[in-house]
Amino acid sequence: MLAAIVTLLCALWIDPGPGPAVLAVVLCLSLSRSHLDRNRRGRLEAALALPLVSMVAVGVGMLLHRVPWVGALVFVAGLFLSVWLRRFGPSWQRAGSLLALPFVALLTTPYLPLTSDSRIPAALIPVVIALLALLWVSVFHTLARQLRFLPHTPEPERPMSAATRVSSLRPIASTRMAIQMAVALTLSFAIGYVYFAERWAWIVLTAFIVLSGNRGRLDVAYKSVLRVLGAAAGTVIALSLSVQVGSHDTTTVVLILAAIFLGVWLRPLNYAWWALFITIALALLQGFAGSSSSRLWPRLEEIGIGAIIGVATAWLVLPVRSTAALRRRIADSLATLSDALDPATSVRPHEFLAALARVEQMAPAFRASRLLTRRFRAVHPADWVDALMACRDPAIAVIEKREPSSAVRRAVGTARKSMQQPAEILPALQKLRITLEEDPPAL
Repeated sequence: MLAAIVTLLCALWIDPGPGPAVLAVVLCLSLSRSHLDRNRRGRLEAALALPLVSMVAVGVGMLLHRVPWVGALVFVAGLFLSVWLRRFGPSWQRAGSLLALPFVALLTTPYLPLTSDSRIPAALIPVVIALLALLWVSVFHTLARQLRFLPHTPEPERPMSAATRVSSLRPIASTRMAIQMAVALTLSFAIGYVYFAERWAWIVLTAFIVLSGNRGRLDVAYKSVLRVLGAAAGTVIALSLSVQVGSHDTTTVVLILAAIFLGVWLRPLNYAWWALFITIALALLQGFAGSSSSRLWPRLEEIGIGAIIGVATAWLVLPVRSTAALRRRIADSLATLSDALDPATSVRPHEFLAALARVEQMAPAFRASRLLTRRFRAVHPADWVDALMACRDPAIAVIEKREPSSAVRRAVGTARKSMQQPAEILPALQKLRITLEEDPPAL
């Protein structure tokens, strides 16, 4: 938030208009979540790539404004490429994240004309703001690391073992996600341009959000529901605030920043909080962009349409089964645990915790599904997650001891083999927890 505020002030000094201000906040939030500045290499890559990507985004923005269908085609191609690049490893994944940043910002930023009274040529304003966002995010992240609010050093990038690298999906998951994204965005642009000529961006933005980083069909459906519910609650609150605040610009700015802060702070608890507070922030921003708050209800309709497009695409176009994705992540975490228990390797506890965190990312959708389907299923995939998480503390204790018993090794091997038979997964993970807890301490 400090980085966003400082970058916002810089943007207002460069060009006192709503477009640069919104772009500054959006890029700061995106860069902060992506952690592209987490080390010197990441900052250098971002500093070199952001100006080029920002210039491309400026060109796409012009096309969207002047030749909409051509702009939509280039936009879809750019986001398809940003997702497809993930298949080539961590470095290309960072490149894809950088590529996506300015494109997504276009959907929330008012159009930036090529003429302005700024001290900087209008075409370069997005580039300057992107670099300022990277600068201030890097400054405040570095300060936070020095104060131990954030980890001092990033987690090392380790190649996956052969056992965790092989995927039976053809095409592989990253390619499927890229194709799904392209299809959803194409449908969103088509429906938006034909039926919602003035408000198409909300359909496209919602379809992008619910499919971005999706972890299977269930994850997309869960995120869509939270997106719509959060936006609906945010719309009601925003309408009330608009009536109370009126034209008090200073109060509105404070409320916008407070809403963004609460959204960022509460997002780890549930995505619905982010949807709620970001809806409030964007709605309050309409006053600065000269739009009426009466457009909030139509926007909710467009968010619903975008969510439906995202869910339909995830389920019908090269679908990825969420249960299969969960089993893959559990298998990866067990492979990391096996490596960590081997004294001959250099795998450390935090790498096992990172693998568990990737499993935990999928847990909310499965736990919500379990609430709805428990009477129909004796064992739910969410039970696998709970059983694996119960292994966390005893596993860390055994890893730190670096002298696991043969019983622990056998239990880990059995758990890894059980991934091929869903009915055996829960008993194997429960047996693993018991074995880890009974492992004798080091002398």
